[in-house]
Formats: sequence, structure tokens, C-alpha cells
Amino acid sequence: MRILITNDDGINAPGLKIIEAIAHELAGPEGEVWTVAPAFEQSGVSHCISYTHPTMVVQMGERRYAAEGSPADCVLAGVHDILKDTPPDLILSGVNKGNNSAENALYSGTLGAAVEGSLQGILSIALSQYYGPDNLNLENSFEASAVHGAEVVRRILANDPQDQSGYRLFYNVNFPPVPAANVKGTVVAPQGLRHDTCFSVQPADAPSGRRFLWAKGGNQRAETAAGTDADMNLKGYTTVTPMRADYTDQAALDAMKDAFA
Repeated sequence: MRILITNDDGINAPGLKIIEAIAHELAGPEGEVWTVAPAFEQSGVSHCISYTHPTMVVQMGERRYAAEGSPADCVLAGVHDILKDTPPDLILSGVNKGNNSAENALYSGTLGAAVEGSLQGILSIALSQYYGPDNLNLENSFEASAVHGAEVVRRILANDPQDQSGYRLFYNVNFPPVPAANVKGTVVAPQGLRHDTCFSVQPADAPSGRRFLWAKGGNQRAETAAGTDADMNLKGYTTVTPMRADYTDQAALDAMKDAFA
């Protein structure tokens, strides 16, 4: 198996080492693991691509590249340049430092790479590690994803539908904020919503007098609907959420047809 890995935390992020280990375990001694990751952190860029300027790509080592662009740029570089003659069988993105459950999925560069991979027709999986008081101070805060990651990906590979039309599935995996031994299992869960929680901005004045705004996240432990991804993560479960890059609300589409008939 040939696996392409990327992330949004950057080429030197500790979570990339975790997904490298997961990828090597999956690929086996006869497989290949290729890394194309952002040269610097790209958190929160979603499915952004560098459409108005070129992306510089630098080889850092054997099968290891850094791109001055977004995670989606990295996928494009990997699929259409670095691996253009031998495309990957699988794309893994992560392991993200922090959860991409609930509404976080919409902002996530980690998910953005998986979206682009799916649009390229390649099975793509985003993996993220929820943080909380039970794992924040562990020697390895990615312990849950490091121990359980390969098995979760294997189960997705075994159950991903072979014949897909339209927008291809991609998968959002979130590991709970607990030590590996305390993970209760893996469940398939829908995307949740943290009510009354959203991004905001924190104003700041620089010594020069110029005004800047820092993006500020919301409460990551806010209650979500029972059985959704964030809810199950906080209860100690790894979640797998199948997704497609199709924003159409079918129920609303059908309901509005009469209004515009």
C-alpha cells in the first residue's frame, strides 16, 4: 500500500510523527509512506487552496516534502506532482492537536486535506486528538490516537464502499481526551453542534498603535446532542464520521421546490 500523509499543524508537528507511525504500520514492509506537509502551521484554513500564487515545495528527506501552502495544497502536490506516476492508495491527515468534532470540522485544515483527497477519488481519512484534563499532561498527549489509530483505519478500510458515485466519502476520526487504556471503544457518530459556542475575536492594540484581532475559540466541552461526535468523544469513545463534500440539505431542497415552482 502506498500512503500519502499530511496535516495542518506543520511538517515539524508532533502529531505528524504519530500518523507516520500509523501509516508505516498499515503500509507494512512492502509499502510506502510519503509525507507532504505544510512548511508552517495552517490550522483553521479548511479546504483553502493557493489559487492566486504558486506553492513552493522542498524535499526534506527520502519521501518527505514540505510545501509552503495549505493541507489541500499538499494533497494536490502529492497527487499531481510528487506521486503523479504512482498515485497513493490512501491519504491520512493528522494527527491534529485538538478535536475536529462538531462545528470544528468546518474550519479544519486537517479535514480540508481529506476533502481534497476525496475529490481526487482517493480514500482519505482525517484523524484528530481531543484534548482535556485527562490527557493534556500525559507524557504523550497523543497516546489514544497512537495506540488505537491503526486499528480504526483498518476497520474503515475494510468497510469503505467500493462502488461510489458522485462525491466520494471521506472520514473524520476523533480520539477522546483520555489515556489510551481508558478509551471505551469506537462508534460511528454524526457530526454534532456545540450550541451557543462559536469562534469570536479578541482585539489587541500593538505598540505601533495598529489594531489587531486574534481569533478566539469557544468552549470545547459544551454540551452537544446525545450520540454525536463531540458527545461521544467526551464520554471516552473514538468516533468515526463518514462525510461527503456535498453541502446540499436534501430535505430543505425538496421542501423549497414548491415555493419556487
